[in-house]
Amino acid sequence: MTKAYTINSFCEAYSISRSLFYKLKEQGKAPNTFTLGKRVLISIESAQEWQKIMEKPLSE
Repeated sequence: MTKAYTINSFCEAYSISRSLFYKLKEQGKAPNTFTLGKRVLISIESAQEWQKIMEKPLSE
């Protein structure tokens, strides 16, 4: 079973606000999400990949 974050738990884990998450989502810079029933989730793998992308220097 793949574990996943809710939007709230992702924001808490990465110390960002929900408003920043949605701003990143508008810019296409948020991690991939999926819907399970009515819940929007972020897989642990997607969160880790997002973190790697965000850690890259701007010059690349």
